[in-house]
Amino acid sequence: MNNSEQNYVKWFRNAAPYINAHRGKTVVLMFGGEAVTHPNFANIIHDISLLRSLGVKLVVVHGARPQIVDRMQQRGLEENVVSNVRVTDAQTLVAVKDATGSLRLHIEALLSTGVVNSPMHGSQIRVSTGNFVIAKPMGVRNGVDYKYTGAVRRIDSDGINMQLDYGSIVLLSPIGYSPTGEVFNLALEDVATQTAISLKADKLIAFTEEDGLIDKSGELIRSCSVRTVKTLLDENDCHVRQLLLRSIIQSGENGVERCHCVSYQSDTALLQELFTRDGAGTLIAKDHKELIATATIDDVAGILELIQPLEEEGVLVKRSRELLEMEIEYFTVLKKEEVIIACAALYPYPEAKMAEVACVVIDPDYRKGNRGERIISALELSAKKKGLTSLFLLTTVSGHWFLEQGFIEAPLERLPEGKKQLYNFQRNSKVFIKDI
Repeated sequence: MNNSEQNYVKWFRNAAPYINAHRGKTVVLMFGGEAVTHPNFANIIHDISLLRSLGVKLVVVHGARPQIVDRMQQRGLEENVVSNVRVTDAQTLVAVKDATGSLRLHIEALLSTGVVNSPMHGSQIRVSTGNFVIAKPMGVRNGVDYKYTGAVRRIDSDGINMQLDYGSIVLLSPIGYSPTGEVFNLALEDVATQTAISLKADKLIAFTEEDGLIDKSGELIRSCSVRTVKTLLDENDCHVRQLLLRSIIQSGENGVERCHCVSYQSDTALLQELFTRDGAGTLIAKDHKELIATATIDDVAGILELIQPLEEEGVLVKRSRELLEMEIEYFTVLKKEEVIIACAALYPYPEAKMAEVACVVIDPDYRKGNRGERIISALELSAKKKGLTSLFLLTTVSGHWFLEQGFIEAPLERLPEGKKQLYNFQRNSKVFIKDI
């Protein structure tokens, strides 16, 4: 097997936890009409098909702003935009229907592609569209009658979920229908947001021109909280449309756990964002921090994968799966997107009011930053709650790092009696102790 094949196998193995994590989850994808006209859009369609084949429940919401403008120009109509909202009169509504209808059919056709040698060969993707969006008129605001411009009144979540359960991709256009039979022109962001909230979607993914949310220094924001997005909105300090920022905020505050912004110009961004640890765009969540938690039996495989290289090097004493399963309650893990990137164990010796820190491992890709300090702090807090007064550890190679964490080298005699009896003189590990 050559290096390219080995790298592919390694990537596929690393992606497996993310594939499993997304199976059966509901994801709302939103993109504007600009994305549809971009040469990369065919790749996005292929990736959407791939996601569906992996068991992700997908609702796709498309916009049509440039297409509507084009139809209006063809008809000699002038735009009437007030406070960044289009006033839709009867003639403009005809252009809206024409643009959105044509665009929807175009996207349906692309999703139906299944010819030999295409990335979607044999996928047999079903696409469902319908009157799932119930709308109401915006009415008169500040003296302006917005006519056929509307807002989402409600989403037929039962109807959409029925189609998702059938295995269909649900495709929604930026138009809605009133109970009286009228058609209203809606904002893409409004439809996507209300759909994600109504469905209690696990994710809302927005395609943007840039790689994601960009800060004032021009740097990509890899991850942030909804609070940060509010700051970007208040300071008008981001290239993304304010409507999209408001969409992210509203979604995040109403039950959508995670929102993502990825570029529609990249042919790898969507899959990279969902199936790699560091992603490609911006992840927005209420709590974007990496999660520290007590390990469970479901974490055994992840811990074994993390510690195996150090066991092979002799840095750690080898643990069997059976032993780790028996001792899993003593482990604390640090997770990023449900993948374990660090772990440590805490074995209490109550009679000596001490606890042993063991198996401290951080994924090589995440050793920068303060992850080691954070997990040690978590162990200290756990030990204090148990009424213990000091921590100790045995190490052959990491003594200097533990000195930086406040441990001091100590003689073997300082160990609890139970641990002294198990001391391996062949390893000749050094003893470090920290009072807490």
